[in-house]
Amino acid sequence: METGNLTIIKDFVLLGLSGSAEQQHFLSVLFLCMYLITISGNMLIILVVGFDFHLHLPMYFFLSNLAFVDICFTSTTIPQMIVNIVTDTQKISFIGCLSQLFFFISFVNMDSLLLCVMAYDRYVAICRPLHYTAIMNLHFCVQLVAGLWIVTYLHALLHTLLMAHLYFCASNIIHHFFCDLNPLLKLSCSDISLNVMIIFIVGGLFALTPLICILISYGLIFSTILKITSTQGKQKAFSTCGCHLSVVVVFYGTASAVYFTPFSSFIPESDTLLAIMYTVVTPMVNPFIYSLRNNDMKRTLQKMLCKDLHF
Repeated sequence: METGNLTIIKDFVLLGLSGSAEQQHFLSVLFLCMYLITISGNMLIILVVGFDFHLHLPMYFFLSNLAFVDICFTSTTIPQMIVNIVTDTQKISFIGCLSQLFFFISFVNMDSLLLCVMAYDRYVAICRPLHYTAIMNLHFCVQLVAGLWIVTYLHALLHTLLMAHLYFCASNIIHHFFCDLNPLLKLSCSDISLNVMIIFIVGGLFALTPLICILISYGLIFSTILKITSTQGKQKAFSTCGCHLSVVVVFYGTASAVYFTPFSSFIPESDTLLAIMYTVVTPMVNPFIYSLRNNDMKRTLQKMLCKDLHF
């Protein structure tokens, strides 16, 4: 569409991952496998928690919500990328791009906030066990998760509306496998100073606040664990918390490197590789870290399998 001498872009081209046609198809198969593992693992968590009444506890309530968000999170980007590679059609409409951006921001923020809530839940359980049932009651947990969904949707809507008011009149080629903030801002021929400021201020608040809460929670948890007299108990607790923290470090480390580096230093290739870490790898490993190392989850899974075998 043209406005005077200005050509307004109405669709974009997602370049995806660089490489030859053979490499592209290999990557599509690889990401399809990773996507199926992510969906299967997280669906299994939801089914296991729903199956066993004994798992209807705050920790598993948050875990099943995290599993649901991870399914939605990866489904926002990976299927589109695989379809683009297989069909060799890389175009996405402006509305489709903004929709993908909205849902991506919503789910990535929800993922971040749920990791924070789960850390707080473990803090209350380990450091204040006598008050756990009073603090983390079902009513509070449901209200908390509902409030988080509202906040994340409002945050995503803010970025999406700001993006919708920009003009894209130079190139329509996005050097990424999905519509993300930095690649889109790089293409805009409008003044993006407000968008960048919102990313650093509001986005920074959404990223740093949960991260600080997680680090404080686990710091208090570790100090409590050190008081445990049993060596085996200490090792088990440190092992579990260490795995959880590794997920947090990978998720927040890569996401922060993408969104909070100076905009002038934006490099499409490194941005894409970092995005793969927190959009594909983290949701895939979450089920293994949060469930397969959990004895209650494993016992319930064994019950489900035995029930199916005897059916």
